[in-house]
Amino acid sequence: MRNERPLRILHCFRSPVGGIFRHVRDLAEAHARAGHQVGILCDSTTGGAYEDALFDAARPFLELGIIRMPIHRTVGPSDLGVLWRCYKEIRGLQPDVLHGHGAKGGALARIVGSALRVDKYRVARLYSPHGGSLHYDRKSLTGGIVFQLERLQERLTEALVFVCDYERQTYFAKIGHPPGRSELIYNGVGDADFAPVETRPDAVDFAYIGMMRDLKGPDVFIDAFAATERAVGRPLSALMIGDGPQQPQYASMTARMGLSNRIRLLPAMRTREAFALARTVVIPSRAESMPYLLLEALAAGKPVIATRVGGIPEVLDADSRALVEPANAQALADAMAAAIEDTGWAARTMPDAERIRARFSASVMASRVMQLYRELTQERLIGEARLGSR
Repeated sequence: MRNERPLRILHCFRSPVGGIFRHVRDLAEAHARAGHQVGILCDSTTGGAYEDALFDAARPFLELGIIRMPIHRTVGPSDLGVLWRCYKEIRGLQPDVLHGHGAKGGALARIVGSALRVDKYRVARLYSPHGGSLHYDRKSLTGGIVFQLERLQERLTEALVFVCDYERQTYFAKIGHPPGRSELIYNGVGDADFAPVETRPDAVDFAYIGMMRDLKGPDVFIDAFAATERAVGRPLSALMIGDGPQQPQYASMTARMGLSNRIRLLPAMRTREAFALARTVVIPSRAESMPYLLLEALAAGKPVIATRVGGIPEVLDADSRALVEPANAQALADAMAAAIEDTGWAARTMPDAERIRARFSASVMASRVMQLYRELTQERLIGEARLGSR
């Protein structure tokens, strides 16, 4: 008989910023509203006031609490202490489901979940890469080591959950087909995200919104902005909204290029607030999985120009004129110039919001993830019964 009791679910990830944090918050809220007990385990050294506010908003849905500790991005000796502390914290919570997100979160969830089996406690162990380690070059020394570690951890995993087909196919190509279960469950945004955002009268022409690091392409955005001005023959305006380790580098870059009075840098804020400040959103990433920013912008009715990376073509369509090649400032500038000079560009280029809603809904995402949790915990109960009969 199917077990319908409330589940105890713990999400493990490293950095509480960006898409992973949004993904976990959405799942936590949906599953808590359905009567389940949810918690978060993540790094304590990442994020600022903006992320603190997000934690405060999510706290009512996190009955298992928020566990934060220093978790470094790179692998090192400190990880041994982190694993031991995580083991003690998680053992005390007795979760039914450990869902790891990103490479570090996936390792913590699967290693600790496996250690719990020493006590014959069979927690369901899931892993969602969210890009993460998949960005490494397969031929590099680091990539080879990382992919081998990913392969080894497959034995500690009940299910892999991919947020887009690009991520799934990249995993298969770089690491291999997993011996166990894998599922494709698209990221989704909620009904509130589909309310149109009105553009302010003083809005700038373009906005970059996201982490301030080269992987996301802020430097490409700056170069493309300068090229767009040359193409249209007049000054334009832009915002770069977000936090990150390379923010001073981009401020220096805009100053060096004489753009400081036309490109302003602002700290991270809620995306819908940011959308009101610009006419067009630009996503110049060098690599992505399935960026929430893209889904949120389209749901809010904002025109988007993006690079042809990760799952972005699965949303905009592979032949969309809003897609450009990554790390190509001139190609990005050409699309930005078209958006400025052609008043019908957005209407002809952007996908229909209802089509986005039908495919990338948070309610569908949460329902499918919960169905997977249920099936895996049912298998756990069967496994425990078998152990008890020996």
